[in-house]
Amino acid sequence: MNPTPLLDQIQSPDDLKSLSLNDLESLSMELRQFLIGSVLDSGGHFASGLGVVELTVALHHVFNTPHDKIIWDVGHQAYPHKILTGRKDQIHTIRKKGGLGPFPSLNESDYDAFGVGHSSTSISAALGMAIGAKHHHDESQQLIAVIGDGALTAGQAFEALNHAGDLKANLLVILNDNNMSISPNVGALSTMLTRTLSKPAIQSIRESGAKFLENLPFPQALDLAKRAETRVKSAVAEQSVIFEEFGFQYFGPIDGHDLPTLITTLKNLKQKSGPRFLHITTKKGKGYAKAEAEPVKFHAVSAAKRESSPADKISATQSESHLEKQLEKQKPSLTYTQVFSQWLCDMAEIEPDLMAITPAMCEGSGLVAFSQRFPHRFFDTAIAEQHAVTLGAGMALGGIKPVVAIYSTFLQRAYDQLIHDVAIQNLDVTFAIDRAGIVGPDGATHAGTFDIAYLRTIPNMVIMAPSSEEECYKMLTTAYHYRGPAAVRYPRGKGIGTQISDEPIEKIEIGKSRLLQEGESLLVINIGPLIENATTIANHFGGTLLDLRFVKPLDREMLLKLARSHQAIITIEDGAIMGGAGSAINELLASEGIFMPIKHFGIKDYYPEHGEREEILADYGLTPEKMIEETEAFLSLLKLAQ
Repeated sequence: MNPTPLLDQIQSPDDLKSLSLNDLESLSMELRQFLIGSVLDSGGHFASGLGVVELTVALHHVFNTPHDKIIWDVGHQAYPHKILTGRKDQIHTIRKKGGLGPFPSLNESDYDAFGVGHSSTSISAALGMAIGAKHHHDESQQLIAVIGDGALTAGQAFEALNHAGDLKANLLVILNDNNMSISPNVGALSTMLTRTLSKPAIQSIRESGAKFLENLPFPQALDLAKRAETRVKSAVAEQSVIFEEFGFQYFGPIDGHDLPTLITTLKNLKQKSGPRFLHITTKKGKGYAKAEAEPVKFHAVSAAKRESSPADKISATQSESHLEKQLEKQKPSLTYTQVFSQWLCDMAEIEPDLMAITPAMCEGSGLVAFSQRFPHRFFDTAIAEQHAVTLGAGMALGGIKPVVAIYSTFLQRAYDQLIHDVAIQNLDVTFAIDRAGIVGPDGATHAGTFDIAYLRTIPNMVIMAPSSEEECYKMLTTAYHYRGPAAVRYPRGKGIGTQISDEPIEKIEIGKSRLLQEGESLLVINIGPLIENATTIANHFGGTLLDLRFVKPLDREMLLKLARSHQAIITIEDGAIMGGAGSAINELLASEGIFMPIKHFGIKDYYPEHGEREEILADYGLTPEKMIEETEAFLSLLKLAQ
């Protein structure tokens, strides 16, 4: 890795305060190169952090953190922040079990002002903190919410802007716009205006002028002046109008990689009070050519095992070349997301009424191929999960068949719409729920462990959990043809290697399980992708193996029959035990007066840590070895009780 003499001296943001502008620019270069090298080694979110290097340096140079609070939205871009706040030597552990978390976390550092992971929360959180600062008469505390142009598309962000403006709250919102191109002339002019308009002297003139206009005999004077100013500014940047209508003083757009302008503007804005909105434009993946060209592809990268030179040095160009080779080598076998992608295109070929909806997860949810083949049947709602679900409800009432492709963790955000707009009306909407169960390196905020529990409480909802790629394909077909709300939840990553049949698309009878093998005494019930573990347990104890398939409705007939012919039950699922599929089986048996020993394997009552999926499964005892051990202990207790 390239030497980083300045960066090596930074132990906390205090060390940035005394650096000259030239040193800060050199530090930014070192930080970017260090970030490139470290993330290529460790894996993690890549392009977002590269785009905010200068902004991060400027923020920590100008503001007095951690007393002043920087609230990062989502947190993909927070790696430079972590490096500058005393975690540089740990950055290689990011997203690894026992290492740094993937996002800012209250438990990790005093400099992490708010725990994040989902989008569009930063302005709401900053507003709450601003109210607290006002209540405690802390006029010196600065609250800064950094939000991206993608996160700003969510309704919560605008709700918070509206409230903050109404309260005239003392906070600064920084829009990191990395998807907007501004011509040099307009950009230069707007930069000049922003730097000028943000100066305290100019602001004093504006405020004094306002007071003067208020005292004029004709009441329209102040309104006319404000409208004139808005029009001048909107000639430079039309987007300023909307934010000023929310009650914010708008500044920008400025170049987010222009460190001198950033520092000058932030220093000026620090002297102001009330709601302020700074619009900066950045390049996602800045400093890394491949990431600049393909920011989606390089949003996050896997760890690369690089060959070290004798001096253990590698340039940015070398890093880039190495990563490209690594990506070429990583030819993944069929994942559940790829199964969904194939199914969606296959089904769309024969079903002209099929429409696909996603809340800003086209790539992650496997919709790229569909969007290219059927562009007029593809709807990306941006980060608006609530809208995505209700849009599906409207489509269903419009005589078409929507498929909502969404991550389990993000469907949580649309729970009310799921109930109110879809299920109560029993509308024909299919939910393809990706990243169900343990997700891995992204940690607790992205774990899909609650979907079974929160879905099965909803009347009219059908819930399926496939144990293989072929089963996933069949269940998606089943859900599509079911006339009502139906969900298929499947995990991130590869299946067990089953091939999808070339035969005509096959449906499954609603609520029917699969009896995979018959045994004695012990009944092993599998729910979802841990089928190989379940098979191992059943074989070890000579038990019966049932693949449940449907969490709702349950296969009552089969479950009651098997319960009456066995002495104990083991359930295995990759979701929360509380309220999960095992709980549903408990409820069924109790309602029928069948009381028998049941042990549940699944996600216990705490949030999963970040780490590889296999590591997290091991933490929960969801390995064959651990499950055999615990099952033996469970069966031994039963013998003692007899």
